[in-house]
Amino acid sequence: MKKRDYYEILEINRNASETEIKKAFRRLAIKFHPDKNPDDKTAEDKFKELSEAYAVLSDAQQRATYDQFGHAGLGGGGGFSSGGFNAGGTPFEDIFGDIFGDIFGGGGSRRGRGHRGDDLRFNLTISFEEAAFGLETKVQVPRHLPCEACDGSGAATGTSARTCSTCAGHGQVRYQQGFFSLTRPCPDCHGAGKVIDSPCKPCQGSGRIRKKKSISLKIPAGVETGTRLKLSGEGEAGSQGGPPGDLYVVISVAEHSIFQREGRDVLCELPISFTQAALGCECEVPTLDGKIKMKIPAGVQSGKVLKLAGKGIPSLQGYGRGDELIIIRVETPSKLTAKQKELLEEFAREAGEDIHPMGKSFFDKVKELFG
Repeated sequence: MKKRDYYEILEINRNASETEIKKAFRRLAIKFHPDKNPDDKTAEDKFKELSEAYAVLSDAQQRATYDQFGHAGLGGGGGFSSGGFNAGGTPFEDIFGDIFGDIFGGGGSRRGRGHRGDDLRFNLTISFEEAAFGLETKVQVPRHLPCEACDGSGAATGTSARTCSTCAGHGQVRYQQGFFSLTRPCPDCHGAGKVIDSPCKPCQGSGRIRKKKSISLKIPAGVETGTRLKLSGEGEAGSQGGPPGDLYVVISVAEHSIFQREGRDVLCELPISFTQAALGCECEVPTLDGKIKMKIPAGVQSGKVLKLAGKGIPSLQGYGRGDELIIIRVETPSKLTAKQKELLEEFAREAGEDIHPMGKSFFDKVKELFG
């Protein structure tokens, strides 16, 4: 049977780089690996073909020979053999370690090391003012911590874990499948490389106990809902001596009764009376720094925005602040006494409807439109 072109098998161009060759083989090998396609003879043959092509093209000397003479230059059988994983110095061991990490769910080069702890998420709700100016606080986070009784080893006091006899402490076992020598996590020690004969009672041999830990937390000024803070090493403890995971604190900012946030600016609606709007006044307005006096100009209209510079949210990057935007809301009285009605009617007669600039402009436009 005529052998297929190695470049065609790996689905690459003849000028492909070493990195492109490795990526192509890795992608296809994962797809056609026998463990992902049990009892599939076609996939097994495809995997062997891929491995043979990679063994040749990943070796600079064999690739040069193949490019010049084809399969004939390799003795007709290619450069692959049952011992070909490391033949000619090709990086088969490295790439198979990567592939097995994807196929079996762990790093292919792991040798008896503990497992990293899980990352944790902690949702923290803070007030509007705390988000604006930051705070230092402590939170109680439930998580697994190293067992104090066994110091995280999992072995009972006075005993220790022994080296796994099945994998000789490597955490992996190697087995032969056709042409291939494959590795998997050891079934007896589950990749730890050690076996505990006398488990610690408080942690039942896991080396971890679930507890609440008080963690100091510094929240910077300017955070908003959705801000995520990372605390390295404050997640779940690793098992069998593995490193801990990380803690992610996700911020939620509670709504404020007066203020709203828009970027770095603070919005505040200020209700004033009809007479205050008409005559102007000096009002006491709230800010994040406390109350201040503010002059309201005479004739101000409802919806007018007045700015208090530098009274907004501090920048998360640590420089400058936004502004506070005061939105005027003119309140129309809904309940009037007879005297108030009489005065307003007198005011209307004195003013006349046609001298209101906004009203005049509106009715002039209506007249132009409809005649």
